[in-house]
Amino acid sequence: MTPPMRLAFIGNSLPRRCGIATFTSDLQQAVAASRPGTEAIIVAMTDRGQSYAYPPAVQMQIQDESLDDYVRAADELNAGKFDAVSLQHEFGIFGGDAGGHVVTLLSRLKMPIVTTLHTILSEPAPSQRRVLNEIVALSSKVIVMAEKGRELLRATYAVPAEKIELIPHGIPDAAYADSSAAKSRRGFTGQSTILTFGLLSKNKGIEVMIDAMPAILDRAPHAVYVVLGATHPNLVRDQGEAYRESLVARARERGVEKQVLFLDQFVDTPTLLDFISMCDVYVTPYLNESQMTSGTLAYSFGMGKAVVSTPYWHARELLADGRGVLVPFNDVAAIGKEIAGLLTDDLRRERMRKRAYKSSRSMTWERTASSYAAVFENVRRGVDEELNGVRNEATPMVTNPPPLVCLDHFELMCDDTGLFQHAIHSVPDRLHGYCVDDNARALLVAAALNAPGEQPMTETQCMRFAAFVQHAWNPDRKRFRNFMSFDRRWLEEVGSEDSHGRSLWALGECARSDANPARRRWAAALFLEALPAADAFVSPRAWSFTLLGLDAYLRAATTNPWASGLRSRLAERLVSSLKSVETPDWVWFEKSLAYENARMPQALIISGIATNDRSFVAAGLRSLRWLMTLQTTPAGCFRPVGSQSFGEEMCTPRPFDQQPVEAAATISACRTAWRADPDPRWRADALRAFSWFLGRNDLSIPLVDVDAGSCSDGLHPDRANENRGAESVVSWLLALTEIRELYRVGNPAMKPKVIRESRFDAPTTSTTH
Repeated sequence: MTPPMRLAFIGNSLPRRCGIATFTSDLQQAVAASRPGTEAIIVAMTDRGQSYAYPPAVQMQIQDESLDDYVRAADELNAGKFDAVSLQHEFGIFGGDAGGHVVTLLSRLKMPIVTTLHTILSEPAPSQRRVLNEIVALSSKVIVMAEKGRELLRATYAVPAEKIELIPHGIPDAAYADSSAAKSRRGFTGQSTILTFGLLSKNKGIEVMIDAMPAILDRAPHAVYVVLGATHPNLVRDQGEAYRESLVARARERGVEKQVLFLDQFVDTPTLLDFISMCDVYVTPYLNESQMTSGTLAYSFGMGKAVVSTPYWHARELLADGRGVLVPFNDVAAIGKEIAGLLTDDLRRERMRKRAYKSSRSMTWERTASSYAAVFENVRRGVDEELNGVRNEATPMVTNPPPLVCLDHFELMCDDTGLFQHAIHSVPDRLHGYCVDDNARALLVAAALNAPGEQPMTETQCMRFAAFVQHAWNPDRKRFRNFMSFDRRWLEEVGSEDSHGRSLWALGECARSDANPARRRWAAALFLEALPAADAFVSPRAWSFTLLGLDAYLRAATTNPWASGLRSRLAERLVSSLKSVETPDWVWFEKSLAYENARMPQALIISGIATNDRSFVAAGLRSLRWLMTLQTTPAGCFRPVGSQSFGEEMCTPRPFDQQPVEAAATISACRTAWRADPDPRWRADALRAFSWFLGRNDLSIPLVDVDAGSCSDGLHPDRANENRGAESVVSWLLALTEIRELYRVGNPAMKPKVIRESRFDAPTTSTTH
């Protein structure tokens, strides 16, 4: 039996006067009634300076411009352990640039998000595109109400097809009936009634209908046009009732003031349905083609009314095949002719009504709620299966890695000095020169390509990177420099602790696995000369890079008690950092996440394996499990910690910008974890991170050109970064060599090679992986 769900709907709510409020309230009520035990609440968006007498279903409010309210709501939803959140998205109801404040809320949520998109722009402004892409990236599913919405998401925003669900706008399940009884109740007996309903605003085309009324009255003298709805609150706030008064004046000027009736009311649903029931023709003369949904159109269509509409996107789909009449935008003659024709042809009008009513039965709120509930259940089941390890083996898209490691772009990024830092598109950018960080990584690639089954780098290439690292060494300061200009001038005397640690890591690997014995001896000597500085470092990442170098060096060296002692000290410092910061919800070494996060768990695990220290391995596995929960979307994609969230303390990381160096670090860490803990999920996680390069990511965009061996610098909310610099290409090459080694160990069905017989388990209080 399916367990009951706890759901939260974020959007406007009645009694606020707007279509999103009506939709959110109707959907919440329908879903709550769809299955026994379902609990559904509303998180209501409240506009500036307003307050509303919300019903009990509204259990939280967010003032649209208060960023603190968004954060608080996220915390309360997480504490409430809801199974899913349903976001009703419309740009105008959230605060911030293009409604971007809502991303602050969504990025902190720990449950799946299902977003209903009420507006999808074909030509969004950059800020609108960015916000929508971030929302889509954070969502497990996005729901559209028309096929055009699916088309736009695929073509304009590159949203993968499997992420999109089409669920029509819900409608009340009203009986099919003629208009006479309702006309009698509303005082329109003997009149041919035309109705437009909705908040009055300048994009509704009411002027066109007023101008068409004289022609309609020529053929249907008893016609009356009822404009039902209050003026839009935003319009009232800015201009008062000036717009409504201009429409009244226009009707007077056309001589139809007695046949155009303005009812300044925001009515409840029963009253609205009674008005729709009494009309003979429902008209939506909207002026904007890009209207994705219209609740009033759906309601009128669902009650079996003859509808005349301009061809905005929702109407074009709903009224096709004779289910209604479409007229050109802003065409007074056409709309007058079609409405008059329907009012004077009872048989045609009745046939159209029956077609509409029959077609609409799949749109009732009961059916719509059932479709939504199925989506919520699927995303909840997906999370449960992910937590239980069911989906991990299925989600990676990699079957076999590329057969060759292509170094073409890598070589183009080099000159006789070393590897350039940056590129403009794929062209090396000399302006920013070189750095030891990237050249040390290049030396790591050279070491990785010495593995069996790979094609080693040329001697010239290997020596180039070794020479750069040697030249970066400042013997006076006993530290490595980092940045060098294109004209070979060092821009600093001492680089960062992290760049020093990364240089030690490269030297350790070179000392262990370089094909040239002389270069192995060089690397070991420089490693020992540069190692003492690491003992005074305070950066956990510098400790981690040094530990990775120590592991490689000590596997190559016969014995070195001082180096072994430093390894223990640095690993103990990492464990102490973890213990000092760790909480049940934040299992990490620092209060914020930054770059190459996975290297810290990797360093602890690999040090614990080498020293047989169970506490090191347990701490590394525990922190890596927690990191992987943050870096795996509900849909099963790898999502590296975005650079936009660097430095934010104890917050769910933002999804963008995603960078290749994070994916490469994660692959290495998961491979290392698999050595200590033969759980197949570690292998699956490594494959998932590798698949990120190939297009299994938030935007379904491949980041690598396998044939050229190049890699984009990152994934932005709306596109891949077109530049292909050094850090990205070496990250891709390191990731590729790791995965190729993973496949060489054995086929996917085989268990990993376990370095120790005992399995290092994390404490039972750790975060579930």
